[in-house]
Amino acid sequence: MSDRDSEARSDRGDAVHRDRVVAGAALFNEGHPLAARHVWEAAGASIDDGGGEDAERPEDAERLLRGLTATATATHRATDGDEPGASERAADAVTALTADSDSLGVAMAPVREWAERLAEAPEATGPATPPRIRVDGETPTFGDLSLGAAGLAVPALAATGEPGDAATLATAAEFASAERGTGRTKFAELLLAYLRTPDARPQVAARLGDHVEREERKRRDVEDLF
Repeated sequence: MSDRDSEARSDRGDAVHRDRVVAGAALFNEGHPLAARHVWEAAGASIDDGGGEDAERPEDAERLLRGLTATATATHRATDGDEPGASERAADAVTALTADSDSLGVAMAPVREWAERLAEAPEATGPATPPRIRVDGETPTFGDLSLGAAGLAVPALAATGEPGDAATLATAAEFASAERGTGRTKFAELLLAYLRTPDARPQVAARLGDHVEREERKRRDVEDLF
């Protein structure tokens, strides 16, 4: 593999990794900490496998993502009234979020402060709102996500109780990526609609399922010709 090919592959890996970080932040900011946990866990696993954009200090990136994952879990448990579980996972987050500088562009201090509150007295947080996570100075929401990040957020939502089948929606995200440069936007538009119109998610998920089924049938028919 040439140096140029290696750089291109690294750039693609960094883009995917950033999408995971931003998608998780948007899910957390939109009130879906459990779905955020799913996405951040995948991001942490990719660093374990040698991926990620923080090539000089991968251990810092891994520690941050472990802390974000634990914070998301603690937040979810606190919302569910599981105060001991929230405190335990928040303590794990505090232990992980010890770096002096931000990693992966995530503003760490507000996350660490929230984790400390949950660890010390989760019952005292009451209706307190978790901090909005910032990445590279921005506060991601569903309306801001790139197609790549949206394709990660949608299956994570479905996997944690929102309408639709997570595997089918992940396939829809793959088809949306394949649409790039073709002039077609069917899958991309529906994925973004799933995020941005929560009241219509059952209908959007059903339409995505129908489109996935048709696309898979079309591809099988093409394969059968050869």
